Amino acid sequence: MAADCVFCSIVAGATPADLVLDEPDVVAFLDARPVFKGHVLLVPRAHVVTLLDLPGVLRDPFLEAAQRLARAVVEGLGAQGSFVAMNNVVSQSVAHLHLHVVPRTKGDGLRGFFWPRTRYADGEAASYADRLRTSVRKS
Repeated sequence: MAADCVFCSIVAGATPADLVLDEPDVVAFLDARPVFKGHVLLVPRAHVVTLLDLPGVLRDPFLEAAQRLARAVVEGLGAQGSFVAMNNVVSQSVAHLHLHVVPRTKGDGLRGFFWPRTRYADGEAASYADRLRTSVRKS
């Protein structure tokens, strides 16, 4: 855990987040400023800065969780597909490895790497997190 890392704080439960997945090696939660509603961030529990730093023992749990989340945005939210991405150092807003799983629908307006952001209405994030949690459990 890194004392000044917001993702470590979320993993520790000190900073509130709408959790979607809470497992021994990984945690996933809704992005506070989603590209589209249901945008999930997957992080390893351990403070790892980039993909290059991810220990081999965490590769399978991390990627397996990413697959389940990509399926969950389709099955749980009715998306047609997903955009899955991560930055390493450049454009990495938090220096803790995180993988974005963004629900996609044909014609949703997402173009290239310009990511417009939206906001959840009061109580709406909890509903999205619940739908995703239910779907990811089924996977």
